[in-house]
Amino acid sequence: MKAEKHLPLPPWDMDSAAQKLQLLEQAWNTLNPDKVAEFYTENAEVRYGTEFLTGREELKNFLTQLWQQQLGFKLKLDLWGALKGRMAVRFTTEWHDAAGVDYKSFGVQVFQFNDDGFAEMNFASYNDLPL
Repeated sequence: MKAEKHLPLPPWDMDSAAQKLQLLEQAWNTLNPDKVAEFYTENAEVRYGTEFLTGREELKNFLTQLWQQQLGFKLKLDLWGALKGRMAVRFTTEWHDAAGVDYKSFGVQVFQFNDDGFAEMNFASYNDLPL
């Protein structure tokens, strides 16, 4: 059986990387953990701040909890650079907590995609700013 692929595929040029990033941003902004997890390998390594996750199931559980705390979550990704199967990305999120305090988070992340177009590594560092 032929392996599933998640288009577009590396190696990236800036246009194909930007296209992939736009699809990833759209998935995150659905606030549907299943849609986000579709972009990752079954055993992906993900670091989101101080959370270290392995695989789609841990990622889905993490996102479910995250979006229960970060209400109104909205993500904007900005491609910084791309080479072969890697991307460097700046990102901003806007959200509010249960008390109604608005936040903006700023950060950077790196992705490593496999030949089939799935993220096998994603490491994000960020800071939250209450507004």
